Amino acid sequence: MSELATITRHAERGMITLRADLSDGTVAEAVRAATGHAIPAAGKIAGDGTKGVLWMSPDELLIMVPYDTVDAALEQIVTALSGVHHLAVNVSDARAVFTVAGDHAREVLARLCPVDLHAQSFGVGDFRRTRLAQVPAAFWQHETGFDVVCFRSVGDYAEGVLRRSAQGTPTGALG
Repeated sequence: MSELATITRHAERGMITLRADLSDGTVAEAVRAATGHAIPAAGKIAGDGTKGVLWMSPDELLIMVPYDTVDAALEQIVTALSGVHHLAVNVSDARAVFTVAGDHAREVLARLCPVDLHAQSFGVGDFRRTRLAQVPAAFWQHETGFDVVCFRSVGDYAEGVLRRSAQGTPTGALG
């Protein structure tokens, strides 16, 4: 059997969940100050997995910062949003992150997720919350592949299904 993609599990990734009114200018300013990026459109990521913002839902963002700066970024956000209704939480240690890279990375994910991953439907900067086999997960496409985030409690399962999906023969159906 051939390997369709390389699966890499990352040790640490700084992540902050922010729940707030995303149309509030104060929220937008706080996000930009912490990341250097604007709030992305629905289903998109601004920046990257090292320092970026992922649109999770109409009132939720996942903010990515370097792991060693997450506490400072969280404090910066909380201070900036003083008096604004919000919830900001460091979820770095509650999540597992994987990169799926290679010529057939798209197919590896398509085998596991109910998402249209055809190249014309899903491209660099696109983001989805979905299921990865039997567990909730989210992923986005970048220049070299996809990053996948799931709960750390199911990280071993997610890694196993990703690795199994990466074995086999490509179908070539996703162009």
